[in-house]
Amino acid sequence: MNSTFCHARWNLAALAWLICITAVGRIAGAASEPPLPSKPNLVLILMDDMGYGDIGPFGSKLNRTPALDRMASEGMRLTSFLACPVCTPSRAQFMTGCYAKRVSMPGVIFPSCPTGLDPTEQTLPKLLKQQGYATLAIGKWHLGDQKEFLLTQYGFDHYFGLPYSNDMGGGEELPRDGVFRSKKPPLPLVRDLEVIEVVPSAAQDKLTERYTEEAVKFIRENKDRPFFLYLPHTAVHVPLHPGDKFKSKSANGTYGDWVEEADWSVGQVLDVLRELKLDSKTLVLFTSDNGPWLTQGKHGGTAGPLHGGKGSTWEGGVREPTIAWWPGKIAPGSSSGAMTANLDVLPTFVKLAGGSVPADRKIDGVDIWPVLSGQAKESSRQAHCYFNGNRLEAVRSGPWKLAIHPQHEGKPGEKPITAAMVKAYKPQLFNLVEDLGENKDVAAEHPDVVAQLQKLAAEMDADLGVNTLGPGVRKPGRVENPVPLLPAGIRYAPDTPATQPSEPMDLDKMKVGDVLEKGRAPQVANRPVSISVDVESKNPNGVIVAHGGLATGYALYLRDGKLVFTVKVDRVPVAITASQTPAGQFNAEARLAADCSMTLLINGQKVAEGKANSLLSVQPAENFCVGFDDKQPVGDYGEPQRFSGTIEKLKVSTKGKP
Repeated sequence: MNSTFCHARWNLAALAWLICITAVGRIAGAASEPPLPSKPNLVLILMDDMGYGDIGPFGSKLNRTPALDRMASEGMRLTSFLACPVCTPSRAQFMTGCYAKRVSMPGVIFPSCPTGLDPTEQTLPKLLKQQGYATLAIGKWHLGDQKEFLLTQYGFDHYFGLPYSNDMGGGEELPRDGVFRSKKPPLPLVRDLEVIEVVPSAAQDKLTERYTEEAVKFIRENKDRPFFLYLPHTAVHVPLHPGDKFKSKSANGTYGDWVEEADWSVGQVLDVLRELKLDSKTLVLFTSDNGPWLTQGKHGGTAGPLHGGKGSTWEGGVREPTIAWWPGKIAPGSSSGAMTANLDVLPTFVKLAGGSVPADRKIDGVDIWPVLSGQAKESSRQAHCYFNGNRLEAVRSGPWKLAIHPQHEGKPGEKPITAAMVKAYKPQLFNLVEDLGENKDVAAEHPDVVAQLQKLAAEMDADLGVNTLGPGVRKPGRVENPVPLLPAGIRYAPDTPATQPSEPMDLDKMKVGDVLEKGRAPQVANRPVSISVDVESKNPNGVIVAHGGLATGYALYLRDGKLVFTVKVDRVPVAITASQTPAGQFNAEARLAADCSMTLLINGQKVAEGKANSLLSVQPAENFCVGFDDKQPVGDYGEPQRFSGTIEKLKVSTKGKP
């Protein structure tokens, strides 16, 4: 494995006071333990949006989880297992052992997206197949929905499930005329590379049961050979769809019903392993992709004692309820607070299988079997980076976590983070052993710890970048003409206008204060976008064009007398700023090209360039505004300032230059 920033060895003598880590050592008697099976079976069960406090072993009093309670009593709770704020990045980290930013999977992928995980990445199933494993994935994939990005391209022998979240598809039945007419393409159930069904809303009630049946069948069919089962559930992502046997049975509403059905599913998997006498040679890891979706109210979960939820780099957004189970190899009823992460699954599983991680690329994960087996109290991981999209927001080492950027909490009604807030922000330091809820900033008391963690952030800036894309970022997979996944003979006709790339849109008649309602706005999803406009400003600050909001969009504006172009994808903005902007009247052009390059021109001369994280993966849900922003800001102008002056000859194109 190549050494990487986040597990490079430090001078422990100099930094023992910082990270409070003892040297990795073996416990007494470990040498006499029987050898591990040469190729143990490996099972990864992944929940969607389950919170740290949603199951019994992690303190839930609302949801009954007897199977997980037993699993924890027979295995190990990992109380500091870290993931990502949202689902696509977490899934990329499980599959590659790399930070999601390294493999260009920083944010959520939507249907018909032109990008996906690069099929040339050395994924976990590929590496296990090299060791003779049968491999199957069942459930939610979410690393690309084009056929080039489906699971059999990455080392899985077979796949059965939904390629993305269950709220990303239309809920209608198969139409008689073979044409879907809805804002979203139909929700496809895929086997291997083919759509075998369309899943209307009511049929989602059976997904957990169907996934479980497929999992049990696979285990039975492969009982005499090593296998890898990846079971990423659709549960408990909204919309909630517990099965009929579990509806209205819990004390926690529909959410609790589905948690309890998921627990039943775990029990079915463990029971068949026990029945077939495979439990002594099977490692099962149960965890979640990110924290609870707090904005969903009673339809979302709880982070228990942790701060924040889904979408956040507070611990509640990324610390997951995790249990490792392997009777006879993992001590029953044990618990570890060692800093571990979903990055570590690939190197751990591959080493147990007798393989080795790729030597031709950086891998950020480490082998955590010494922790799982009780041979070590701490992981060899000595630092962890908390990315939100492509932005590094915090760094942790040992008990210390330094937040270097303002963090969303993922709560309803939360105000956006403005440029002024970022500028005024002072790093906050938390001791997660003494202050699990991240309530007390102790930066002033430990300036030397702050300095060391800032040094780590600077090293990461030289690798993957803190806000921009660094040299260590690898390319994503990309297709030229993405299409929805549909059953054979079915077409999709969205009920929104301008579904084809538009000709340059002449908006000459629009003036400051005018709005195109979102249904009439330029259709920019997965397309290049170019804006051309003549402006004359009487104020150094003001919005010229804004289309989007907190999640996605683009904006052209003046800030402190300089022209700025921002593209925001999955809540992560990338901005380019002109070094000089003339007074008086000038022509401005802003371009987002098909290769995601961004260019800003004034009077035909290039004044700034950069690269967006991706094209706009979804159509902004907000209006197209001229001279102001009528909702949440797209750019870093904080409270949107109305443009003072004239805006003329405005044109927008989704085919290239206007």
